[in-house]
Amino acid sequence: MANHKSAIKRARQAEIRRLRNKSNRTRVKNVVKRVRAAINEKSPEAARAALTAAIPVIHKAAQKGAIHHRNASRKISRLTRHVNAITA
Repeated sequence: MANHKSAIKRARQAEIRRLRNKSNRTRVKNVVKRVRAAINEKSPEAARAALTAAIPVIHKAAQKGAIHHRNASRKISRLTRHVNAITA
């Protein structure tokens, strides 16, 4: 456990940030799961709608630093490729 006053504050802040990042990463996982489920059902309209809802959530998580911006771009790119494949 931290002994110095500044280290105690650092630990407190880190815990708050950890929970915030965890929440954002969980939201990203859930929206990605929804898109993948729609892709597996082979329903292009549902997949397109799920992807449209997922993109801002993924971007926002990257903007807040919960995930890396390249990780976010890669997720969006791969999901988009899969959705385009079932619509074609």
